[in-house]
Amino acid sequence: MNELMAAQAVSEPAYPASVSDVPDVSAWWYLEVVERAAGSAGFTQSFAAFATEALIVVFAVLFAVVWWRARPGSPARRRAYLAPVVTVLAYLVSEGVKEVWQEDRPCRALGEVTTIVPCPEVGDWSFPSNHSAIAGAAAVAVLWSSRALGALAVATALLTAASRVFVGVHYPHDVVAGLLLGASVAALLLALLMRLTTRLIPPGSGGPRRTRHSTARQPATERTSPV
Repeated sequence: MNELMAAQAVSEPAYPASVSDVPDVSAWWYLEVVERAAGSAGFTQSFAAFATEALIVVFAVLFAVVWWRARPGSPARRRAYLAPVVTVLAYLVSEGVKEVWQEDRPCRALGEVTTIVPCPEVGDWSFPSNHSAIAGAAAVAVLWSSRALGALAVATALLTAASRVFVGVHYPHDVVAGLLLGASVAALLLALLMRLTTRLIPPGSGGPRRTRHSTARQPATERTSPV
């Protein structure tokens, strides 16, 4: 009986001690994920360490595709120009929240844990996740221009967020907050900037502007008679 109880105690992960400003369920979930990640195959760990950074590059490719597919002078082309702008601004907002909130990384706050990538330095705060904020903003920017590419962008954003927990550098609530923050900032800025650019840059400015009067058939002002 004692041996059975000991085996159960070993197999069940200990509930983490409370960390200030961190939901207990998020800390517990983090330890669950990190424990499974540490026990995964070497290839899986190497791929996760690579993908958690490389997935951000996917959004740059999607931005380029959206721009290439958009007709010059169209609203879609303006959205393509604005996509990287709102993404960078969302990152800056996320970084500002980090400096105000100052939540320590879980790989440091929860004691000795085995992570796939090195724990960031002291002062590199955890909440919210910048990677997730960038991913959320980029996904909204792409989705605003193309549903098909937007679906791929949303999937990439979710993978980016999940990878940050898997490699051990963020709590789950960090990445959820980052996604929501980035998506909200991007949606708000896109709506405002599209309205502003529509006023400053007339539709179809990439070519001759066609109006009802210019396309209407003009009456002949002079008719030559045959000689």
